[in-house]
Amino acid sequence: MSATFKIATYNVENLFSRAKVFNQSDPTIGDDAIKKIGELQNELKKTVYDKAKILNLYNQVKKYVSVNEEMGKLWKKSGYQITGVKANGKDNWAGSLVFKKAKFNEMERSNTAKVIKKVNADLMCLVEVENKPTITSFNSQVLNSKYKYNILIDANDPRGIDVGAYSKVEFGGVWTHMYDMKNNKRIFSRDCLEVEVHISKNKVLYLLCNHFKSKGYGVTSTSNDKRKAQAERVAEILKNEYDLNNDLVVVAGDLNDTPDSAPLKPLMDVAGLKDVLEMQFPGDASKRWTYHYNSNQQIDFVLVSKPLQNAFVKAGVERRGIYNLSSFTGGAENSFDTVTSKARQASDHGAVWADFSL
Repeated sequence: MSATFKIATYNVENLFSRAKVFNQSDPTIGDDAIKKIGELQNELKKTVYDKAKILNLYNQVKKYVSVNEEMGKLWKKSGYQITGVKANGKDNWAGSLVFKKAKFNEMERSNTAKVIKKVNADLMCLVEVENKPTITSFNSQVLNSKYKYNILIDANDPRGIDVGAYSKVEFGGVWTHMYDMKNNKRIFSRDCLEVEVHISKNKVLYLLCNHFKSKGYGVTSTSNDKRKAQAERVAEILKNEYDLNNDLVVVAGDLNDTPDSAPLKPLMDVAGLKDVLEMQFPGDASKRWTYHYNSNQQIDFVLVSKPLQNAFVKAGVERRGIYNLSSFTGGAENSFDTVTSKARQASDHGAVWADFSL
């Protein structure tokens, strides 16, 4: 008899330590601050400084960033107070902006662990994780060493928001696509992390874990173009490296757009690839939602090749880690009783899971 193998994806959001600027209940607050931080970074790269402008920008964002002075001095100070800019230009000092970390409560961590334990996946793509030490310690300290294997490669996101995976079975090869380029620009905002997973001695599965460009920051058309380029590149990887009619292949993660969107079309149209939630709920998008922002939307996916489609048993979304779930579902679903506020929710995403008879 074939064993059931469960594959999942989960944007854990506030599970790991995050930059404070990205931990806002209103994402527009963080968006505005990031814009100002970008302006400050550009000013600090100049040979001749507009000192008043630099000080003004820093005062607007000092809640979210600090400056690490490695050589020379950027600031004039009175005690611990910054009173002005000392450096005349970038050649007078060396250092960097450092994002200040948000603080998270234990109930939040506990609720995230509750979602992961309820899903009980054999293989889980994780989105918005900080680094490998964090993913390792969370497994040992909060998940009671549920997963024997984990993987994460620090990639392109300057905030340290990366993609990784937990697994109960052994990993083989691991490949990064953080350096993939198009028009002299890196394609992936984070990475397309490609992992070989040994389900058994004779069965190998390939997981491509992704976190596409969000809609929350930047010009809409630019963000859409970025997501489309990412979708095109994943589709290219699938077509060039795999036989979707015979290989066990999974594309998972937060793609930050809906199944019918133009940016995701190059990936969604790949022959031999199907969305497990569409397989479970054909013709009923209302049951496939994974994220609520103004409306219920599916932006998290587990897409599988034909052998996995043939082995498909069932799929679903674990949403009970989301705060105020009852209001999003007309009372049909309720949050865990420990998810009593937005600050205590496991994540603002549901975890997508699917069972396969392998």
